[in-house]
Amino acid sequence: MQAILRHTLKLALASALVAGLALATPQSQAPPSQDPAKTSPPAQQQTPQQTGSQPVQQKDTVTPKNSKEDVEAIGNRSVGKGMNLYSLEREISLGKQLAQEVERSSKLIDDPVVTEYVNRVGQNLVRNSDARVPFTIKVIDSDEVNAFALPGGFFYVNSGLILRAQEESELAGVMAHEISHVCARHGTKNATKGELMQLATIPLILLGPGGWAGYGIYQGLNLAIPVTYLKFSRDAEREADYLGIQYMYKTGYDPNSYVTFFERIQADEKRRPGTIPKVFSTHPPTPERIENTQKEIARILPARQEYIVTTSEFDTVKARLRNIMFTRKVSDNGPGKPTLRTKTEQSKKQPTGNDPNTTDDDRPTLKRRPDSQP
Repeated sequence: MQAILRHTLKLALASALVAGLALATPQSQAPPSQDPAKTSPPAQQQTPQQTGSQPVQQKDTVTPKNSKEDVEAIGNRSVGKGMNLYSLEREISLGKQLAQEVERSSKLIDDPVVTEYVNRVGQNLVRNSDARVPFTIKVIDSDEVNAFALPGGFFYVNSGLILRAQEESELAGVMAHEISHVCARHGTKNATKGELMQLATIPLILLGPGGWAGYGIYQGLNLAIPVTYLKFSRDAEREADYLGIQYMYKTGYDPNSYVTFFERIQADEKRRPGTIPKVFSTHPPTPERIENTQKEIARILPARQEYIVTTSEFDTVKARLRNIMFTRKVSDNGPGKPTLRTKTEQSKKQPTGNDPNTTDDDRPTLKRRPDSQP
């Protein structure tokens, strides 16, 4: 009986924790500030901006209100703190399992020039971030404009993202955003909330009308948990934007390139609705999100004389990757390879059946059995 009481108390504590999570007010990542000026930008490398608004003017000096606003304190801050049932070791183990599933269902780019370059860009960002785990960075052979980082630092960049970026700093901006999700431990924090919610439902399942029959429903809830490692709340996405531009800046990249890339994605969506990549589908680059990022650039990042905007190596790797993708498509569509045809294409090639001069040995025919009755 005492064991039952202890178990009930544990469940009540878990329920209280869930209620606390639901009522907690998320910490603001960037308090409101004055609108960024629209005058001339600080000196940059002589690489023109491709699209979007003018770069944000930054102050010569800034006064951080806390360590999270201080880019000089990156690496020595309490980023990622909060309710989390996962130790760093368990988080890495979890990420490794999820990474194995990703690589079983995906085709990786194995070209050493491409993979070494992308890994070098990513690791440089990681060294200038608040990461507490090592990162493993790989390139997926996919036309989809996407990148995602799993818990524990297992990071995947689609070839479509590299080809869509016009400058190295744009690629670095998206990568920095995803690295920020790992630094802030958003995936395992979401998983923690999910586990606490599951614990809170145990008394209802065991004591409810279904009794032990409800245990199957409880087990079924586990199917939804992996989604939490990739889909984040609006506050989590804003925090990743906030941290990502800091990591870009610390590494030497122009943080305005992150905004430029989002503005181009948004312009593509206006011209052709439905073209926003899946990576942005749950939290698209809305005007509010772009405006908040611009304000944060002006408020917390002091001006520099020059930034890294792009490199000749980026252009070389991008051209090489484009050739790899083209060769793959030619090989996939070569003679002897199975192809998919639309229903319209098939109907055009098939005879109507009313023309006695046409024959098609592959078409099914109906014949009367000799022993059938009229």
